[in-house]
Amino acid sequence: MQKTISHAIRFDGIALHSGRPARLVIRPAPAGSGIVFRRTDLGAAAPIIPASWDRVVQSPLCTRLVGADGVSVSTVEHVMAALVGCGIHNATLDIDGSELPIVDGSAAPFVTKILAVGLVSQAAPVQAFRIVRPVEVSRGATRARLSPNDTLRMEFTIDFADAAIGVQTKTLDMSDGSFVRELSNARTFCRKADVDLMHAKGLALGGSLENAVVVDGDKVLSPGGLRHADEAVRHKMLDALGDLGLAGLPVIGLYQGVRAGHALTNELMRAVFSDPANYRIFTCATVPAAHLPALGAPFGALARAA
Repeated sequence: MQKTISHAIRFDGIALHSGRPARLVIRPAPAGSGIVFRRTDLGAAAPIIPASWDRVVQSPLCTRLVGADGVSVSTVEHVMAALVGCGIHNATLDIDGSELPIVDGSAAPFVTKILAVGLVSQAAPVQAFRIVRPVEVSRGATRARLSPNDTLRMEFTIDFADAAIGVQTKTLDMSDGSFVRELSNARTFCRKADVDLMHAKGLALGGSLENAVVVDGDKVLSPGGLRHADEAVRHKMLDALGDLGLAGLPVIGLYQGVRAGHALTNELMRAVFSDPANYRIFTCATVPAAHLPALGAPFGALARAA
């Protein structure tokens, strides 16, 4: 059955790119309502922005959604990954500005509070998108592909010049709570050489060693080092799961990313939904519940450190 969060939960922090204070409240929502963002800073008639792939606009280094009235919300990918990974189908996310708080740069703070308050089953069946034929998009050396599979399975490869990252490849079946255990605490990362460039462009103004992994050649500058030896590729998978969550229903298929980012994953989603022959919509009567993300993810099952 569909699920929502049992009680409202609040997050206060800094917006990664603007550097401004940001507050997010995740609230329960009725069955069938999906995930929506609400800009509470814009008055009593707070604009609603659906968490949908067709609301994504090009934005460097994050996923940005724009509503029908032009109001936007940015950096939604981490909380979307947490919602998908914890099995929440319906929620209203109140945000008091144009960007979500970055918290620690991962999805773990969201997951911790979600699992602590628990989920509520609702009187409506879960539906899912099953990919039935391969769809691929590419830009130069980057590639993203969805193809048929019995579960949501992810394969990702990254390649960075800095020795602290280098070439990393990971494959993970996303069913039975593996997101919570394996990916949820992987933090966003960047190269020290890129920090000044981002600041000059008005980006990452709220970034710090407390909410991102910063590398310089073979060195990890963030206190405490890495949470996983392959934390970078795990975070790219976390991002991709959040972007796939904008399908509006769980996706069942094999996602393969090679140096892919937010823009390419959204381009893939647009290619998939451009032709109804690429997918089928099933209910859990025909899609075994164990094939969906989030099951078997009890409180305390946060991602393991390598």
